[in-house]
Amino acid sequence: MKKLGAIFIAGLLVTMFGCVSSGEYNARLSDIDNLKKDVSGLDAKLKQKEAEKAAVEAELAKLNMELENLKKQNKTLADDNAGLDNLLKAKKDELSAKVSELRGKLSEKETELAAKNTELDALKKQIAALTQEKDALNQEKEKALREKEKSVAEMKKTYDSLMGEMNSEIKKGEITITQLKDKLSVNLVEQILFDSGSAEIKKDGKKVLERVAEILKKVADKQVRVEGHTDNVPIGPRLQDRFPSNWELSAARATNVAKYLQDKGIDPKLLSACGYSQYRPVALNDTDEGKAKNRRIEIALIPKEIDRVVEEGTQK
Repeated sequence: MKKLGAIFIAGLLVTMFGCVSSGEYNARLSDIDNLKKDVSGLDAKLKQKEAEKAAVEAELAKLNMELENLKKQNKTLADDNAGLDNLLKAKKDELSAKVSELRGKLSEKETELAAKNTELDALKKQIAALTQEKDALNQEKEKALREKEKSVAEMKKTYDSLMGEMNSEIKKGEITITQLKDKLSVNLVEQILFDSGSAEIKKDGKKVLERVAEILKKVADKQVRVEGHTDNVPIGPRLQDRFPSNWELSAARATNVAKYLQDKGIDPKLLSACGYSQYRPVALNDTDEGKAKNRRIEIALIPKEIDRVVEEGTQK
């Protein structure tokens, strides 16, 4: 710009001094000075504008750099956003799968709970039934205990009656009477009822049995079991035609006593007869005294329930 200004001024000088007067020359010099001043002002303005341009260009470069940074940040944010979207989608898918799994487990648990509730209801019903059955059994047990107590009391009464009625025979050792709770036994030795080797009841024996029957026929809720017992001495040759062994002799004696008690008023439905031969001794058979004790008729009063148990066992 300076070179152009100098050339311009030189051109003007040549033109002006080519053919002008001194006044005009001075005026022209004055114009040249003014032009110089204008050029200087223009140069200053030009420099200012160039400085401003440089500042603007610098600002523009800075803004371009910031723009590029913003673009990079925007891309980074876009990438981050895409990553977050992918992560969010993955989390949503994972959560959806977890929810489906939990719903499946919940359904299984609900089914299991329903089954447990059904089982619990069944158990409650079973418990209620068992409780009811238990109450019924307790009532039945209480009733049975009351009946047993009553039976024992009646048996004691019968025992006392027999003890009083048979006092003389008891003292002689011909009869023994025992009571164990609700079972009562009247034990009669052979000599008071039978002759040796015979099953026929003696006259004195019938009198004794008649007295026993008077007391026993008042007992209506007991079984009257007549048992025949012998010692271990085999049947002699003279009697073997009638009684091949002690089995037949013990059974015949028990049967005859039972029939006689029936004749004296005891209900035959309550009577039973059985022979045990020599196999249920109450004493040793190595002395005459022991053998005499084993040869006996035993009249036992026992609860009817025993009959029912035997009958039920036989039916099975």
